[in-house]
Amino acid sequence: MTTAVPSYQEITDQNGRVYRVGESPHDILGRSRSWMVWLPWIAMMAVSVFEYGWGAVVDTLKDKNGWTLTDAFWLASIWAVFQAGIAFPAGRMREKNIVSAKTAMLAGAVLSGIGYVTIAHTSNLFVAFLGYAVCGGTGAGLVYATCINMVGKWYPEKRGARTGFVNGGFAYGAVPFIYIFSAFLTPTNYSVVLDLIGLYMLIVVAICGFLFKDPPKSWWPAEVDPLGWARNKSGNKGLAKNPPAVKQFTPMEAIRTGMLPLMWVCLVIIGGVSLFGINFQVPFAKESGFGPFVAASSAGVLSIVNGTGRAVVGWVSDRIGRRQTLTIVLVIAGLAQFGVMYAGNTKDLPLFMIFAFLTGFGGGAFYPLFASLVPDYFGENYNASNYGLVYSAKLFGGVGGGGLAAGVVSAWGYTGAYILAGCIALLSAVLTLFLRQPGRATPGTTSAADKASSLSPAAEGAG
Repeated sequence: MTTAVPSYQEITDQNGRVYRVGESPHDILGRSRSWMVWLPWIAMMAVSVFEYGWGAVVDTLKDKNGWTLTDAFWLASIWAVFQAGIAFPAGRMREKNIVSAKTAMLAGAVLSGIGYVTIAHTSNLFVAFLGYAVCGGTGAGLVYATCINMVGKWYPEKRGARTGFVNGGFAYGAVPFIYIFSAFLTPTNYSVVLDLIGLYMLIVVAICGFLFKDPPKSWWPAEVDPLGWARNKSGNKGLAKNPPAVKQFTPMEAIRTGMLPLMWVCLVIIGGVSLFGINFQVPFAKESGFGPFVAASSAGVLSIVNGTGRAVVGWVSDRIGRRQTLTIVLVIAGLAQFGVMYAGNTKDLPLFMIFAFLTGFGGGAFYPLFASLVPDYFGENYNASNYGLVYSAKLFGGVGGGGLAAGVVSAWGYTGAYILAGCIALLSAVLTLFLRQPGRATPGTTSAADKASSLSPAAEGAG
């Protein structure tokens, strides 16, 4: 009797981290791992209309249903709470094999569809909260978290650009709908239009999710030496600037490093600023006298740049470092708030569009950077939970960028709101300067583990 030889081997580095190598994507998926980039990207585009299309649809809903501005944006805020809040519990269930990626995506497809069908057929604010904010938010959150974690697991050695590309779909996927809402949506046709969008999300996300599959824990592509980067022999610039985590941190271990809570605080702040820009740029443009088409165009520019910027910064972060790129992006996001305010108040249309561009870039590019930093710092095996914890910051950022921001606008006007947004965005940029990879020596020094790597024959021949 013969025993089948495993198609993989486990390599252990000097820190005790295990890398499972030898299995190709075709062995696991039956196809190229690029499918786990394209399918998440398509699904993210399908649900993007929730967040990035709301500012364009809200006027019609207010007129039809008799809602106030505050009512409408509290609806968006509670949607953001559930969209972000589902990430951690869903991640834990996936890591415990209670729920598969496919199941999470199929559930997300159904709940997302319910969200838009609900607001298509009710003017009751309570029902809208249940259907759109709770069900729609949970559905979009399941899709978002599953897609982001999926691409990070399949590309552990070069996740920056690919995570940014997939994440970008969550922004520019809404552009066609922004124009549809602004140009054609009326109280007489909105039910049919919103029903069709709900059906579109259901079908597209369900088809993509049906093909989702996670790699085995600790999986690593066989063609990339997971140990070579430490000896400057890997030839991979991304790994040199963003080395793999020293171990697979559980959520509690990640929290105890202090770095995960710091990421969470940074994301609370900048997440609120981002949602403020998404929600209020169209209303501010209209108040500034730019007209509905220009207002829609500014929102379209914001969404396109928000999405494409995510892919660009992912690529840049692979070359200059994730944390350094994050700080630059947050500074741009902060300064752009002051620019939008000035251009709107002076009714300078070209300048307004320029700063709409910068707001879009700075207000979205940080999301894939956090999504890549978390597995860079804490490993891939518990990434669904660890990133779920960090992304839960949007629970609070969503409230700040929606309902609370509406209150600030009512009390201080758009000028006061944009000044506040700019200041706190710059605070978030300052806080990122304190981020450090747990257990890794800072540049210019050598950790005990790295010394062991260069001195120990066993470490040199591991695997």
